[in-house]
Amino acid sequence: MSEKVVSDYNGYDYKKEFWDNADREYEDQADRMAIRKLLPKRMEKFADIGGGYGRLANEYLKRARKVIIFDYSKTELEQAKEIYGDRIETRAGDIYKLPFKDEELDGLMMIRVTHHLKHLDKAFKELYRVLKPGGVAVIEVANKRTLPKMARFITGRSKVNPWSKEVANYKEISKDGFYNYHPKYAEEIINSTGFNTEKVLSVSNFRSKGLKKLFGTKNLVKMEDGAQKFLAPIRFAPSIYYKLRKPEE
Repeated sequence: MSEKVVSDYNGYDYKKEFWDNADREYEDQADRMAIRKLLPKRMEKFADIGGGYGRLANEYLKRARKVIIFDYSKTELEQAKEIYGDRIETRAGDIYKLPFKDEELDGLMMIRVTHHLKHLDKAFKELYRVLKPGGVAVIEVANKRTLPKMARFITGRSKVNPWSKEVANYKEISKDGFYNYHPKYAEEIINSTGFNTEKVLSVSNFRSKGLKKLFGTKNLVKMEDGAQKFLAPIRFAPSIYYKLRKPEE
């Protein structure tokens, strides 16, 4: 990310602090479940955009001949190299000016990144540029139209209208910005960029401390499997996954 970097993870142990030391196994498993359903089984050159330390690398390493993890944080990319060695290549840079040639990749994914992006349209244009015709992009978009956000708005605890297509900037979460998008807004960008949408999934449908305590992670993961497709038409979850394809020329 650039243009006043929203989240600079340089010097921050994201792996340890956000994932290893926190109760996020359900969220991790929900992400992996969706990726397995959407990513092509065979790819030549693939990039994990905003892939950090490679949390999800085991989901694509066997699917691609060449793997690149891109991120703004050199700290995270160094961790990725320590973990995966020569199995990956790393590239650091600005998501709005990706360090890839036109049509260099035949597959990519971008997970848990859009909430850092003020300019979603610019990011999608870059993803489209670097993808080969016929290539697949699996993108997760942070959803502003969820039940908890509706409840907070109705009860006056939040001024962010979840039904409005206006981009939500939750400055109470991050003073530099933490962005959520209405699905229709995101899908207008997807369509105007030129992508064809092949599949949509609703992911992390039961992301709640209360539900984790009540049902347990193992049971929530079982429930998640069927819910991802079933709840996709109403764009229910905080994470909406899109399988996009760049049209053949």
